[in-house]
Order: sequence, then C-alpha cells, then structure tokens
Amino acid sequence: MIMKMSGSVISLLGTMFLLAVSVIQLHAADTVEHAYRLGPGDKLAITVFNQDDLSGEYTVNGTGHFSMPLIGSLTVAGSTVSELEEQIINKLKPDYLRNPRVSIEVLNYRPFYIMGEVKAPNSYPYVDGMTYMTAVAIAGGFSYRAKKNYALVKRGNDPAAKEHKVQMNELVQPGDIIRIDERFF
Repeated sequence: MIMKMSGSVISLLGTMFLLAVSVIQLHAADTVEHAYRLGPGDKLAITVFNQDDLSGEYTVNGTGHFSMPLIGSLTVAGSTVSELEEQIINKLKPDYLRNPRVSIEVLNYRPFYIMGEVKAPNSYPYVDGMTYMTAVAIAGGFSYRAKKNYALVKRGNDPAAKEHKVQMNELVQPGDIIRIDERFF
C-alpha cells in the first residue's frame, strides 16, 4: 500500500513539474516575442564596465542610429535591449576589449502622440504601463464630442502604418499615434 501511494505521488509530482516547466517556457517565449523594440527618440544609458570613456547616455536619432566612441555608428531601430548589448559586445570584443561587459537601460522611451477629440492634443512622454484611457487623461481628457469607448492607433514601429481600433484599457506602446474619433451627435 505504501509503495502504491509513493508511486502515484511521484507520478503526480512529475506531472506537476512538467506542467510548471511548460508554463515557464510559454511565458519566456511570450516575453521574447513582446520585448520592447528600440526606435528613434529613445534615450539609453549604456555602461561598459571599467570603461568610463565608452559609458554614457545616448539618444537614438531619427534614422534609428547613434554613435559610440571607438565603434562608431550603430543601427539600433527594431533591436531589443539585449540584442543591442550583444551588438556592442561584438564590436568591442575583437579589437578593443578582451571581455567586454555591457549593460543598457532605457532612460526615456520615445513619446506617444494623441490627436482628435481630446482637450490638449500633443506629444507626451511615454510612461510604462500606461493605458489609452491614461493617455487621454494626460491629454486633458475627452472633448465633449469624443467617442469614449475606443481609440484608433497607428503603431510607431509598424512599417505599414495601419490604424487599429483598440479598447481604452489596452496598453500604449512608445511611438503610438492615438486618434480619438468624433461622435455624430
């Protein structure tokens, strides 16, 4: 009897372990797929450990590039932070540093833009975790003619620049161009 319970307990624990591993793998895949992509206007703090001359704050220009001492211009638009770290390491490693260690932090994300039926249409600094309703609040709220149940959005990183209808509780992405429609009556 004890052997049967031990076998079923072990089987149950094994199944739970496999389920936990599957959930972790799905979450990791989702995180990689939805990782933040750098673009024009992002301000980065790059630290090359023990290299004060290479470390500093850099802003991605309108063409998606910035320059660093020794390695020159880097194309970063569309890259994740970890991809950029790897790119810098690969540029420094063969000729300049034996074992470079690089850390990157996004100091300021590119702004979002809001227009249409809000009180103060403009560009505003992006805040992580902001919803479209929060973006409207930052822009002074809805005008009296606004449709309040959805927003129209063009993603800043979408080359096709298609406008998408989104719910007000969805998350804003840096570079979004948000338009609030006018109601008819």
